[in-house]
Amino acid sequence: MAAGGWTYATLAAKAEVDPKSVERWVNLGRTPRRTTAMQAAEALGEDVHALWPTLRQVRSARAISPELMALYDERADVPVSAFTDMLGQAREHIDVLVYAAVFLHEAYPRLNDLLRERATEGCSVRVAIGDADSDNVQQRGQEERFGHGIESRCRLALMHYRPLLGVPGIEIRTHGTTLYNSIYRADDQMLVNAHVWGVNAYGAPVWHMRRHDNGRIFNTYAQSFDAVWATATPVQGE
Repeated sequence: MAAGGWTYATLAAKAEVDPKSVERWVNLGRTPRRTTAMQAAEALGEDVHALWPTLRQVRSARAISPELMALYDERADVPVSAFTDMLGQAREHIDVLVYAAVFLHEAYPRLNDLLRERATEGCSVRVAIGDADSDNVQQRGQEERFGHGIESRCRLALMHYRPLLGVPGIEIRTHGTTLYNSIYRADDQMLVNAHVWGVNAYGAPVWHMRRHDNGRIFNTYAQSFDAVWATATPVQGE
């Protein structure tokens, strides 16, 4: 306004509001209605969202993609029930691709019982855990500034899953691949935890997806799991 020589009164006339309204925009940080804001921004020759960022419309997850059900800023924001409820509803497939993800067993001690129940009902359960001795797992520890902690957590994860060895329908493998995302799949739903360089997985985003006829994202991650699974080593029982 100052650069263009605008006063409260002259801008108010262009935006068709009372000058006191313009005064409140400037001095109190008030946000006008969208149509009024558009008129004022056009008169000033400025971007309306630069003037009033709160008017920026955020599209829902479904508007971005029919496969995207929800998007979380961090894995820590995802309630454990989102994982366990999804896995508990599975009838055909449960696939888990992680390095460790011991938070599941720690927050939900009945996880093995849940997986055993699903397998008893005919669900195929495949769990791929990071090989603690692999170069990629050790590199991840350095990148996340977690040191040898990630290797210890991989071994802890394996200890958690060992009681499931030999259960019909359940297979546990270890892998040494570069893990770009952790994948938790239950039939046509999937939670994908992105991995960000230098950030522990709990601080990285998670997207909740559902397979859709017109989408390809779900299948991309499902195929990625299959590719890692094919290279993974079966864990032998003691």
